[in-house]
Amino acid sequence: MSLLPFGTLPVFSARRFVPETIDLGDWDQIRPLFDQLMHRAGELKTVVELERWILDGGELSAALDEEGARRHIAMTCHTDDPAAEKAYLHFVEHVEPQLKPRQFELARVYLDHPLRTLLPQDRYQVFDRDTRLRVELFREDNVPLETEDAKLGNEYNKLSGGLTVSFRGEERTLVAMGRYQEDPIRAVREEAWRSVVARRLQEEDRFDALFDQLVALRHRMALNAGFTNYRDYAFRMRGRFDYTPADCERFHEAIEAEVMPIQSMLQERRRSEMVLPTLRPWDLAVDPLARPALRPFTESLALERCTQQIFDRLDPELAAGFKKMRDLRLLDLDNRKGKAPGGYQSTLSEARLPFIFMNAVGLQRDVETLLHEAGHAFHALATQNEDLYAYRGAPIEFCEVASMAMELLAAPHLDVFYSPDDARRARRVHLEGIVGVFPWIATVDAFQHWVYTHPNHTREERRAAWNGLMKRFGGAVDWSGCEAVRAALWHKQLHVFLYPFYYVEYGIAQMGALQVWGNAAVDPVRALADYRAALALGGSRPLPELFARAGGRFDFSRESLRPLAERVRREWEALA
Repeated sequence: MSLLPFGTLPVFSARRFVPETIDLGDWDQIRPLFDQLMHRAGELKTVVELERWILDGGELSAALDEEGARRHIAMTCHTDDPAAEKAYLHFVEHVEPQLKPRQFELARVYLDHPLRTLLPQDRYQVFDRDTRLRVELFREDNVPLETEDAKLGNEYNKLSGGLTVSFRGEERTLVAMGRYQEDPIRAVREEAWRSVVARRLQEEDRFDALFDQLVALRHRMALNAGFTNYRDYAFRMRGRFDYTPADCERFHEAIEAEVMPIQSMLQERRRSEMVLPTLRPWDLAVDPLARPALRPFTESLALERCTQQIFDRLDPELAAGFKKMRDLRLLDLDNRKGKAPGGYQSTLSEARLPFIFMNAVGLQRDVETLLHEAGHAFHALATQNEDLYAYRGAPIEFCEVASMAMELLAAPHLDVFYSPDDARRARRVHLEGIVGVFPWIATVDAFQHWVYTHPNHTREERRAAWNGLMKRFGGAVDWSGCEAVRAALWHKQLHVFLYPFYYVEYGIAQMGALQVWGNAAVDPVRALADYRAALALGGSRPLPELFARAGGRFDFSRESLRPLAERVRREWEALA
């Protein structure tokens, strides 16, 4: 598609099953391939033939996933382009709904096949488990609901990505306005903050209406699948084999007990250094000593070059991977009007290459975001040689270890962006962000627990639930006079709209990343080798084994969180 930032990509492996000239947006051309796979399944005579059949099915899935990814990338890069939206929605409305029943049929045929039990059990343990789950949860009645869910998600992207404000004579995106939150002049910060939140509040009813529809849709999906609420359905659907909703609730409590005191200490230090009676929402990102804002780069090419230098120092294989992405133009980093909010890494599954999307405006947070998404990209590159398509992806809880650990492993090299003093300051800002993200994760996750176990709630009840969580996890920020803004703060968290219950993974993974970081302080060479070895496993092993191979433990209890949070606090103090 012409709207993609990259051109023709190299072929990783020639197709053996999918025709080279097929139009993967045309269901009439795709259908015969599923028919062939179904027919062949009844003629398989040996384990070797069964494994070839599995690989051919994976080849088809990879080709279709890449087609969907390309259309999604083009749409998010250009939410204001009707052609990009039309192509994306065509795939969502006319291809994906046809795929799901056929993929379900193949999964069921695989599970029932007499040769399956002869496959190497250790190799196919996770594959079998995940296939059984897909068959267990598939409901034909949910296919149109899932399509509608995706379309509503696209509406959220268009709404959020299209918001701009007129500030000091110029039209600016809300993302670009973030730089003013680092302005040492308090009046400028407040003016910028109020202009952004006022613009969001103008769309409050539209955000709420979208979410009302999403909650209703998702509750119907859960009922169709035999669950009493969407939370329990989502936990099963996301393959959370190793923890429960109750474990997440205990994690919220652990964050409250072990992280909130550190957050309160940091906020009090900030208030004192700024000589303020209270901290207001526009006082949280500025340097508390009124130093000029950190400006690591002025244009995205500098961001790329300096990030390349970091990987050159860390590891030659990581460096080569990032250089390849740059050479193939697999990075779209600049913020612009009409671009969807946020940042992501998307894997082009057939090319076996990663693509990074973000909205850089010249902030330290942009550096952290690129390092984070590069960690995901390294994960994709590490699994390139895995032929079993299902294993080229890992559980989200470990995918985020790949990204968050990369932020921490790269932090000692931030001097490529800054003077030595500013590099230390940037590292402190990063550590403050780690402390601050735990309470936010608990807030967003607990909010979704409440929303989906109270599916018939009113907007007022939802607002009250959110406000209660903000009081519990918001720390010592003075919102007086801005209560309406605080009550709608969740509108900016795209995960709530697009990826329900995909958020606690960040907290679980942050604990894994902190363990990798701790190991690097003792033996950096071994820690990086363990990190890369764990990435190379993809999704071929259960989640606890992936954590163990990276040198950590899959444990997010209060007892495990305490020493990790304390280490962050000590390092923050040492960088003063």
